[in-house]
Amino acid sequence: MGRTAGRSPEDTRRALLDAAGEAIRTRGVNATLDEIARHAGVSKGGLIYHFASKDELILELARDLLASFRAQVEGRLDPADTEPGRYTRAYVRALLAPAADEVAVRKAMALITQLTTVPAVAELVDADTRQLNAELHADGLPPDVLTLVIAAADGVSSAPLWGETVDRPAIRQLERRLIQLTRQPAWWQQLPWEE
Repeated sequence: MGRTAGRSPEDTRRALLDAAGEAIRTRGVNATLDEIARHAGVSKGGLIYHFASKDELILELARDLLASFRAQVEGRLDPADTEPGRYTRAYVRALLAPAADEVAVRKAMALITQLTTVPAVAELVDADTRQLNAELHADGLPPDVLTLVIAAADGVSSAPLWGETVDRPAIRQLERRLIQLTRQPAWWQQLPWEE
């Protein structure tokens, strides 16, 4: 099965990552390279050309998922917003954004969960989480406000795993309230924050 006519190396690489995601979602991390290559429409040799091993492919798939979420956050930064909490607001918007395809959201969440059973992926996710948390904590919000806002957004964002939609009026209202919480310095200063 040679290279698919008209498909660039980048397109082939993308097809392999998508095929790996689908195979792992349906068969688990034990999905074979043959299955992934077949699903992507390339030979096993073609897969090996792009990813030297299954471990490399799995790590790259995890990196791709993490980068995709980071791009969503970055894409929701308001260039006119220079106040403390700017990054946190983008994070909330990214987590609570209405999904064009709720099934795809559930699949992505299930996939990253499966991938974290691989120790190298778990380490990668832990490092990314530490970096993200450092960026959120450097965003200028009081720690308790940050914890409250992030915990609420994280919790609601998992709703698709349970068959619930995040695209409904109550969630839009919650998103507005969480954003509002990040913009209320007057009441922050009145609370007794402990170090």
